[in-house]
Amino acid sequence: MTDLELIFSMLGEVSTTEIVKTQNPEGFTQNKKAAKQGGAVAGNARKELESRTGEKVVSADNYLPEAKKNKELKKGKE
Repeated sequence: MTDLELIFSMLGEVSTTEIVKTQNPEGFTQNKKAAKQGGAVAGNARKELESRTGEKVVSADNYLPEAKKNKELKKGKE
């Protein structure tokens, strides 16, 4: 993940946590709604940055060393 990908991921998680704290959802359905709201906060922020910079935040880059990438790929196929 790039720094921006990590930041927006963390923003979604923290936003969801704060929404849960204030709304006190109960059960799967209400928690799912809170998670979607938290994700929307991060998604909207990402889209705003992309529109202002003209560049995408999400990248195809993978920062694992090549040997570790191959090991992870093989592990996933098992």
